[in-house]
Amino acid sequence: MSMLPIPVILDCDPGHDDVMAILLAAYSKELDLKAITTVSGNGPIDKVTQNALRFCTLAGLGNIPIAQGATHPLIGQSHAATEIHGESALDGVDLPASTIVLSQLSAVQLMASIIADSPAPVTIIATGPLTNVAQLLTNHPELHSRIRSISIMGGGTERGNWRPLAEFNIWFDPEAADIVFSSGLDIHLCGLNITHQVLITPEIFLRLENIDSHLSRRIVPLMKFFAHAYDTTFNMPEPPLHDPIAVLMVSRPELFTFAHVPVAIEKDGTHTRGATVIDLHGVTNTPKNAYVAIGLDVPAFWDLMIDAVAAISE
Repeated sequence: MSMLPIPVILDCDPGHDDVMAILLAAYSKELDLKAITTVSGNGPIDKVTQNALRFCTLAGLGNIPIAQGATHPLIGQSHAATEIHGESALDGVDLPASTIVLSQLSAVQLMASIIADSPAPVTIIATGPLTNVAQLLTNHPELHSRIRSISIMGGGTERGNWRPLAEFNIWFDPEAADIVFSSGLDIHLCGLNITHQVLITPEIFLRLENIDSHLSRRIVPLMKFFAHAYDTTFNMPEPPLHDPIAVLMVSRPELFTFAHVPVAIEKDGTHTRGATVIDLHGVTNTPKNAYVAIGLDVPAFWDLMIDAVAAISE
């Protein structure tokens, strides 16, 4: 018996790894990508939205609605990750001008309309700060029962990357993350403990180069820029490809090991604001509110990711 694909909305801040998440979501036969929404994060909202439009133009994904979302976190100012993603938030190659018209709806309006109209519950895949998702949950409590799950790239069980204990997406808007993790909805979280195993190695670059298509010939220099930035900033010459893993948690959950645990978001700490406090041993006796990825079949992920690049290239 064939299962119907899961309707998904990809909320992202493109970003080198976000565009790979777009490809994987569009390619995965288990998913029906209903929309892409953008949020300020890796770059300012106008830049990340242009990146989504131009990358989808390049990849031939003009039939997926794209809507622009939050310009800044719920509290405070935006902080672009230019050290990693460059001035455009997607440096490394020139993308074609967009032939896709941006939705007239805001990100939250488009999300709400898709969730309300969908015959099946919709999964939200969030690969940027959680500002749009938090606003959706706050403004539309009537839609909570229509959300199947929220799959998040963020945080980590051991450490951060933007601060010693805080990963960028959660650090950027901890108040939004707190709303999402307190929502009572089904949440799956993939953090740095997993994504730092998913490295773009020389072998992966070779596999991408061997595709030799209009798409792969642009993806390779994008990823080379990303690798150089990671090497310069973090002394990691092989960069982790974070964001597609949030897509994979929805399309192929059997490739993961999860721990069902309490997760709290630190909003106030002097040194720890934005930390994901993941209680792996149940020491807080608080309710379990998230499924946290603690294991992944990394070679299986790469096979699917390379297939996605090759398939959309044809």
